This record gives sequence, structure tokens and C-alpha cells, in this order.
Amino acid sequence: MAVFACAGCGAELTAPVSRVALPVHAHQRNGDRFMPSLMEPGTYAVDPEPYGPPWRRWSDVGADAAAARGVYAPVDGLYFGAPGAILVAPGDTRGTVVIPERCDGCCGSAGGLGPNLACERCGAEVATRIDDCYRWQAVWFEAAAVRCLPVDGPADLDAGDWEWPGLPPVEPSGYWSLRWQAAVGIALAHVLAASAGAPVAVPGGLLAATFGRTLDTLLPSGPPARTLALAGPGLPDPDPAPDIALVPRHPRTGAAWQPPSGAAVPLDAEVWTYLAFPDDRARVPATGGLPTGVQRDDPLPLRPPSLFRPDRELFLRTLARLPEVRQPWLRALYDKAGGRLS
Repeated sequence: MAVFACAGCGAELTAPVSRVALPVHAHQRNGDRFMPSLMEPGTYAVDPEPYGPPWRRWSDVGADAAAARGVYAPVDGLYFGAPGAILVAPGDTRGTVVIPERCDGCCGSAGGLGPNLACERCGAEVATRIDDCYRWQAVWFEAAAVRCLPVDGPADLDAGDWEWPGLPPVEPSGYWSLRWQAAVGIALAHVLAASAGAPVAVPGGLLAATFGRTLDTLLPSGPPARTLALAGPGLPDPDPAPDIALVPRHPRTGAAWQPPSGAAVPLDAEVWTYLAFPDDRARVPATGGLPTGVQRDDPLPLRPPSLFRPDRELFLRTLARLPEVRQPWLRALYDKAGGRLS
């Protein structure tokens, strides 16, 4: 575990935290509702990409300079702040004070004016708190403003452990999970690149509802030349092996499970687990007991009022950062997907 301290005066600015992989929904923006904390309490993640002001338009940056920063197709613009921001849950911060004039946004802080948290002891600008109505709540510490100090604490999540609970695709409100929309949007960009422009056959059920419709929209029709299937811990090796395997992404290391063959497309581990081992029914009856092997089917699983739509912004953001998007066929699909995704 570690705590982060002010690089200037040494004051501790966080509770003890353990490192995990950057959540796939870290850069998600959605609608006009308040969203919960991005990070679980007691954890932190590091964003390898540049973050924060200044922000420059694509036309000012140019294709060559953007490609040198790992962006290969036109985007609205790029952040030119320092890379390596440290993300923690707002409740894990200590010893910081708000800089009022830096708090923009309509219902909270959107982080568009630079650091809005200062070290309480020395006044140094150290972090940006984001808690506006369309963003996951988080505190983003500037990499150069803090130092990481090791501390004793519980052991980190075992990097060899590939078992987690599944995340239901529907939220208690009855709407599709935002995390599912983010995870599927990102994975779809990788599936599209791995398709080589050929149709992709997707198994029925939830996988078809979340991946199949968009792939059918963007790829040509006809006999499938590529197959998509789940692969990973606890599943038998598919026979025949799929051309494209959706595999879990380790929530601590960010490493993807490696299938025996075929292209591996990483997917949020909790989303993958639900797809691999779905069970919409409660296993414990409200009263009494049930015969062995019988599961409760009341209440019925939630059904959203609309078809699933992957997160369009994250889909395009991911696709723009894949070198394959420079191929003419995929660049044409990127331009086509700039409209509404089905």
C-alpha cells in the first residue's frame, strides 16, 4: 500500500491506498445525472495519458504531432497536461483545500480550469476534483505535485487471481449500466480492428444484444469470415477456436487473459464474468426452501426500456488510438461511426 504526500512540504494527502488498473470508464461522460465514485475506497490508479490543460484543437496539433502522441485519427482536440495523473476516490483525500475560482461546471467541478485542490499546509496546487453531474467522481493528483510513500497495510489483490463477481448489465433504476456501455464501447473498437473489415459472427443472447448490433451496422453483410466468442478462466476451450476472443482484463494489473489462439480483445473483468456466467435469478428464497437444483425466478430480471447502445465517445476515443485506424477501410468506418451508433 501507499500514501501520496505533497512533493513540496511532505504533508500526507491521501489515506493508505493500493494500486489497481485504470478503470475502463475513467474518461466516460454521460448525460446529466450525478454519478458515483470512479475508484473503490482504498484504491488508486495511474492514467498514462496526458491529462488536464492546455487543450488544443486537432487542427492546431496536426496529424503528425498527434500520431507521435498515440492518436491516429482526427479528434476534437488533445490534452497537453502532464501524463501520469493519480486517481483516488474523493473520500480518500486528506489535507487538501478547495481553490474556489477553479471550480467550474454546472452542478460541481468539471476540472476544465486546472487544479482546484491545494495542499492545506503549504498551498501548493496538487489535484483536480471532478464531481460535476456528467462525470464519475474522482480526485486526479498531478504526478509532479505528489510523492508516493510505501506504507504497511493489507496485501494487494493477487495478480494471479482471476475470479471476481459479475456486474449486472442493468442498474437498479432499470437502465443499462454505464460501466457496461463504457466497457463494450472500448472492446468494440478492438473487435472492429481485429475483424480486418470482414463480417463477424456473434453468438446469440446478451453478447449479440451488446456487441452484435453495432458490428452488423458497421461491417458488411454476408457469410461471416470471423467468429467472436468468450474465452478465459473457468470456460472450456472453444472448439473450434474463435478468430476473436473476448477475454477478461485483470482489475489490478490491467493485463489481458491470453487465449490459446486467435486475437485477444480485453473486456472489463466484471462485465466479462457476467457474460461468461450469467445468472439473473436470486439463489436464496425469501422464505422456506427449494428443492435441490431449483432456483428462485421471482422477481424477474430487470429489462431496460431501450436497446443497448455502447458508449459512442469511448468507442471513437479508443478507435482513434489504435494504429490500425490508419488503414483506409477502418478509417472509413471511423468516419462513419462519427454519427449515431445503433
